[in-house]
Amino acid sequence: MQSTDRAARITSLNPNLIERIYECASIRRWNDQVRPVEFTELDKQAHKMIIAWVLGRFEAESGAPVDWIRLIEGGIFEMLHRIVLTDIKPPVFHKMMHEKGPELNAWVLHNLEAAITPVRGGFGERFARHLGDSAYARREKRLLRAAHYLATQWEFTILFKMCPFVYGIDRIKDDIEGQIEDHYDLVGVQKISLGRKTAGFVDLCGQLRFQRRWSQSPRIPETSVLGHMLIVAIFTYLCLLELGACERRLYNGFWAALFHDLPEVLTRDITSPVKAAVEGLEQIIKEYEHIQMEERLLPLVPRDWHGELSYFVENEFANRAVVDGEVRAGLTVEALCSEHNHDAANAVDGEIIRCCDHLAAFIEASLSIGHGITSKHLTEGVERLRQRYRGRRVGGIDFGALYEAFDPAGRLV
Repeated sequence: MQSTDRAARITSLNPNLIERIYECASIRRWNDQVRPVEFTELDKQAHKMIIAWVLGRFEAESGAPVDWIRLIEGGIFEMLHRIVLTDIKPPVFHKMMHEKGPELNAWVLHNLEAAITPVRGGFGERFARHLGDSAYARREKRLLRAAHYLATQWEFTILFKMCPFVYGIDRIKDDIEGQIEDHYDLVGVQKISLGRKTAGFVDLCGQLRFQRRWSQSPRIPETSVLGHMLIVAIFTYLCLLELGACERRLYNGFWAALFHDLPEVLTRDITSPVKAAVEGLEQIIKEYEHIQMEERLLPLVPRDWHGELSYFVENEFANRAVVDGEVRAGLTVEALCSEHNHDAANAVDGEIIRCCDHLAAFIEASLSIGHGITSKHLTEGVERLRQRYRGRRVGGIDFGALYEAFDPAGRLV
């Protein structure tokens, strides 16, 4: 469907790209295996990017240069590539790419042209280079490949323990373990393979795929907290490209958005109406989350990472930057785009993350309504968010136009 002229003026985060991203939530994984729960491509990609952050941090600490922008964008590119090609069995996929890789990549780029072309900052050109230039982002591609196999192994371990007797499953197990062994020179792969603290962090993050969004309502497609986190991260990154953010703001925006619901692995999802039901309740929840983060999550990662992870997760929707050596919150988006738009400021666009969090919730609810699965919670949520963002711009991003681009049934108008 074609979007309206108003929606067409939205560039980086555009309705066509939003629709393509959400297709990932409907792609089922391991369709040829007995599985206790549904595994979706969206959840896998989200888990992969969390693992990629872990691997990237370990590599950077060991002295290996990591281009974080190429790592982030590489993850987005590979997810979009998988969306277009859907869930092809790995042996078939690898054979196709070996024999017809350039042709398939060209077809993928053509298929995504309407969604990718409006994105600013050379995004489309880097997408083409990532797919077609073997020398481009070589180290980052390898980190993403290792993260891919580790996320796959995490899923497969659940399947294997349920049905180890299924014909051919041992071969799948050997193939995955062989691919991980090929990346064993990476420090992070070694750490995760030990099955100790770092593996515990990866495992806890993976458990967020079992927590469903809008748990009081049936929905199609269902999305998990983990998948939602990735969608918010991608939306945030695209908005920051639109705003011309510096590299550190891009880095902080993506990873802070990816981890913004991380405490929910310890508290589960507490809806906004519940938090607002009693005065002071939200602060109590925040304090509990802080304690749980300090006692259960942060000890699973190296001490040197604690500051960054806490900076991402605590006060997650506040604009903040380092000013005169101290973190200052409550800054405007305009201030972040001007005097704090440099790497030394270490700025986080919390307001943009919040807007993207709401937009993701709106799309989740409206898509289900479009599929004919609805409830009062979904319809009320859609209307409440549409009213909240009607005519609203944040730092030059026309969020009101994005809401108006979708009708109440989640279709582009």
